[in-house]
Amino acid sequence: MPFLHLIAFPMPNPLRFCLLFTYIITAAISSFAAPWKPFQFNGKAIAPGQKLAVLLPVHDGRDTAVVPVTVFHGRRPGPVLGIIAGVHGYEYPPILAAQQLARELDPTQLSGTIILVHVANVAGFLGHSVNLNPQDGKNLNRVFPGKATGTVTERLAWLLSNNIISRCHYVVDVHAGDAPEDLRPYAGYYNYFDTPELSEKGRQIAVAMGFPYVIQFGNEPTLKAASVYCSREAVKRGIPAADIECGRLGMPEAENVALIKQALHRLLVHLRIEEGTLPASPAPYLVTRRVSIDSQHTGFFFPRVKAGEFVYQGQALGYVTDLFGNYLTDVTASTNGVVLVMTATPPINKGDNLFTIGEVPARP
Repeated sequence: MPFLHLIAFPMPNPLRFCLLFTYIITAAISSFAAPWKPFQFNGKAIAPGQKLAVLLPVHDGRDTAVVPVTVFHGRRPGPVLGIIAGVHGYEYPPILAAQQLARELDPTQLSGTIILVHVANVAGFLGHSVNLNPQDGKNLNRVFPGKATGTVTERLAWLLSNNIISRCHYVVDVHAGDAPEDLRPYAGYYNYFDTPELSEKGRQIAVAMGFPYVIQFGNEPTLKAASVYCSREAVKRGIPAADIECGRLGMPEAENVALIKQALHRLLVHLRIEEGTLPASPAPYLVTRRVSIDSQHTGFFFPRVKAGEFVYQGQALGYVTDLFGNYLTDVTASTNGVVLVMTATPPINKGDNLFTIGEVPARP
């Protein structure tokens, strides 16, 4: 036994006693500490330091879908993080970031577990469909928590809610601006006044990802309605969650893919799933109120600003014409703030969103 050698080694009695005591305590702690167990997923056990890639099937009696998922079970204990990409299949930077992240993550270097959903809406992705699942015409990010006996999109939401989100300690839902949308990258989280600890944890993970803007969703006394949205389903279950919005116009731009991966790696360091130190970054602008401007006409829209620009109340942001090209009206800003999301392509229907402006206070 090593400690017998310590006893026989000639050294001052106090030092000998301290070393012996330290050895015994360390050995005792090690012998009683619970081992880091395999992670059970989809009927399989994933050993520490291993990963599993699997296609989860969904059937509704008419349509069939699959959800590609990779689970990384770290070599050391830690939290379970769910990363969900491709809820909207036309939002390519999150999907590409998930694909690249899956190649880069090494489970032997991780603490905890990552459940990575590569593409939640595969039919929408393969069908070049904006927002909707072409199999049943439904928006996956409007049907949470889903239905076990519903249409294929409702069953996808049910699977994500019960097989992915429910397994997690934290959840990140990653989005981008799709075909008509110019977008200023940001992170967001839900804030409800009766769950301050949950809201604060959401804020912390949103801030940790390093975007210049953090958006508060909700800002209400309580969450009583159905979750509807993917990340809000996590909040409904008491799981801290955040959103990423990064990418524009449905384009697979490399810089936005890189921004998403950078944000996710920052989050992994923040949660101590990956080792490292968060690089310093300025405190983000916290946006607690957003204002939407919708079109009053059907026709052509011609913007005069871009996402990310600061605008002032009364400023002309663009104009609308009829289908013949005849001028109908100017579109003006109803508040001061930053353009978070906007329609940047000509087709517009009455009631469509033209701009979402975030009212921006001073940095906190």
